[in-house]
Amino acid sequence: MTAAAPDPSAPDSTATDPAVAAAGAELARLRAEAEAAEAQLKAAQARAALAAAEAAAAKAKASGAPAKAIASGAPGTHAASATTAPGTHPAAQEPTPSAAHPDAPAPTETPAVTTPGTTLVAATQGPAGAPTEAERTREQSPEQSPSATQPAPAESTPSSSQPSPPTETGPLTPQDIQKITLGYTFEASTSTLDLGALLNGDPVPSAQIRIPLGMMNRHGLVAGATGTGKTRTLQGLAEQLAAKGVPVFAADIKGDLSGVATPGEPSEKLLARTRAIGQDWKPEASVTEYFALGGVGKGVPVRATVSGFGPLLLSKVLGLNATQESSLGLVFHYADANGLALVDLSDLRAVLTHLTSDEGKAELKELGGLSAATAGVILRELITFADAGADVFFGEPEFDVADFIRTAPDGRGIISLLEVPGVIDKPELFSTFLMYLLAELFEILPEVGDADKPKLVFFFDEAHLLFKDASKDFLSAIVQTVRLIRSKGVGVFFVTQTPKDVPSDVLAQLGSRVQHALRAFTPDDAKALRATVGTYPKSGYDLERVLQELGTGEAIVTVMSEKGAPTPVAWTRLRAPQGLMSPTPDPAIEAAVKASPLLAKYGTSIDRESAREILTAKMRAADDAAAAEQAELAKAKADAEYSRQKAAIDKQQAAADKASAAAEKKAQQEYERLLKKTAGTTRTSRSPGKSPIEQILNSKSTQTILGGVIRGIFGTGRR
Repeated sequence: MTAAAPDPSAPDSTATDPAVAAAGAELARLRAEAEAAEAQLKAAQARAALAAAEAAAAKAKASGAPAKAIASGAPGTHAASATTAPGTHPAAQEPTPSAAHPDAPAPTETPAVTTPGTTLVAATQGPAGAPTEAERTREQSPEQSPSATQPAPAESTPSSSQPSPPTETGPLTPQDIQKITLGYTFEASTSTLDLGALLNGDPVPSAQIRIPLGMMNRHGLVAGATGTGKTRTLQGLAEQLAAKGVPVFAADIKGDLSGVATPGEPSEKLLARTRAIGQDWKPEASVTEYFALGGVGKGVPVRATVSGFGPLLLSKVLGLNATQESSLGLVFHYADANGLALVDLSDLRAVLTHLTSDEGKAELKELGGLSAATAGVILRELITFADAGADVFFGEPEFDVADFIRTAPDGRGIISLLEVPGVIDKPELFSTFLMYLLAELFEILPEVGDADKPKLVFFFDEAHLLFKDASKDFLSAIVQTVRLIRSKGVGVFFVTQTPKDVPSDVLAQLGSRVQHALRAFTPDDAKALRATVGTYPKSGYDLERVLQELGTGEAIVTVMSEKGAPTPVAWTRLRAPQGLMSPTPDPAIEAAVKASPLLAKYGTSIDRESAREILTAKMRAADDAAAAEQAELAKAKADAEYSRQKAAIDKQQAAADKASAAAEKKAQQEYERLLKKTAGTTRTSRSPGKSPIEQILNSKSTQTILGGVIRGIFGTGRR
């Protein structure tokens, strides 16, 4: 309570009245204590305001807004003093020691909260024109002593009614954020693809994660567990590449990548996400061409000849061992040397059947190193492979991979999607066919060196299938192709579940990595996770933990800068594709396929004369010659038998004739004997005429009877 002021007209008795003097002294003491308490109150309020500002700064820092530091003012301190705005915490507004409570304890000092590695932050960037906490304090505390620190003006978000406790920030310090931001800041002349925004608890829109377009031919890896967003990452990269005039080839395993051809559908959730990372999202479709492996599914058929496919890739598909693989190479060599075109699997089966037949045994022996048993194994594998429906992938017209490198009339690159949902049960064939296409690109493209942008970017989905059970020669061929195709302007991105699925020699050739979340449910998973972490450069992250905490659409990213150096590891929230994130409707796909200019070129299968027809004709001619020879031999044998039988018959006939002649001669002799015996003349003969017996014997009928009897006796009558 304040004492009343003395009346000026009253006599001045204060100088002599001891009571009045004592009251005046007490009043002065109380006034001094009130002023001291007021100063302490202001200091406590200033500290509370500073804590609230630091909390807001930490939160804004996590969201990417640049913070402004306050210079230190009070001697011996590092924090600015300011009064709180109206509506601050009630504890800051409680009465302080005053004349009514001279013995009340002074308020306890609140320790200032600082961000590690930085000076105290008073305010952060907020809505344009919003007053900072310190500015509102100055407006309400004009009587603040000059010794108190005056914070510099800064933009800030409005303070809450109570000072918020410091929020938990991300794993990176401001220096780390600045380092990452600089690592992904390239020269103005460098064209880039935007991957997303840095994530440090909350997105940091000012820290955009990019990859130089010219580095896309240095290859890359997109990895992550199922459902973590690999397909959407692939789609976003393909859209941006096509928009910059780079053709793209990608295999669509499940069919959901076809949405790239249809504008996306906005939603509140999508727009909130894109705004948070600084993406100006709008729905947009890309120029898309659909292809189907062997014509199975919707799309322009893509076929290859067996000769073009080659023994190395075919051995991988058939699952042959090293010996069988080398033997198959000899079969291809034989076919080339003898002008036998291997167009489809039936041609290769015909060659193997010919070599294992009686007619081809001599030629099989000349090949050397190819046993009949090995040829039989290969033949059985081919039959099983064809019976499973794989024969439709081989044939003519053979696809020209140069048709993948096309741009639309408006200059945008064409995205070529190989639709393979119908052959997902033949993963080895699918992955090996992609390798064949890549090898063909390597063969036909000229050297271009380091270009400003790639000629083609090839996305190799489900890459682990390619390397499963692969022989050393096959892996060597892959490594060589990946290493050398860069100089021909082709970039290859392998898409798989874990980096350990890709051989180390191939990983060593990759310049960019987008690693989505990994799971570690088993000891093997944990081992694979640690192995993956060991392949990354050192960073401010505990990657073994972070890789398991990544949300859908988030990834750990490191790419190659335009100078060829790796960029810092960045926890990134990736951009959303502008196309539909679900499959394009079937009617739209079918209409696009029918309108494709390539359908007339590849739509109808061709069956020209090849090894099967040549060997069939050759075997037919051999069969005809063998049949003719057999017929000739049969005829000669029949003639010989006929001659033998005829000679035997003639011999029998001659013997019979001889016997008959002898019998006749003997009969004639007997006849003559009887005739002589009965034909003697007597003295009493009256006439020289023949006797009756002579007449009977000389008669024709008697001679016939006698001849028959004689022939019957001697067996000459059989003829």
